[in-house]
Amino acid sequence: MPDLIIRPLTAGDEEDWRRLWGAYLAFYGTTLAKPVYQSTFARLLGDDPQDFSGLLAVRGGRPVGLVHFLFHRHCWKIENTCYLQDLFAEPAARGTGVGRALIEAVYAAADAAGAPSVYWLTQDTNTTARRLYDRIGTLTPFIEYARS
Repeated sequence: MPDLIIRPLTAGDEEDWRRLWGAYLAFYGTTLAKPVYQSTFARLLGDDPQDFSGLLAVRGGRPVGLVHFLFHRHCWKIENTCYLQDLFAEPAARGTGVGRALIEAVYAAADAAGAPSVYWLTQDTNTTARRLYDRIGTLTPFIEYARS
């Protein structure tokens, strides 16, 4: 993937980020209000250690994928852990290494931050992504619950 660049999100990326994140949300059948987009983008660029970080996958000068991740404390570990919340590659970029490169970039960021654990969630019906996840991660037996 010599033509693929993974780089941090910058203020100048807002339009491309909105396009990619909007497509990600649509994939999951979700829409969000404009203030949520504004708040999320601001947090991705923030310097608070509790804020999310964002990376873009760029091919041929055009962003084709994104990932958002966060470091947080864990009661069972001394070190922080890393939660990979959002991962998206445009449909045309799937199967070309974009998703793998984004996940590996999060792994590298976690290693650099001294966070040995990285975890993420996906829907059980997301079979295309799960083929990748099964190769580069370990499926855990945990089941997610949410407040009703």
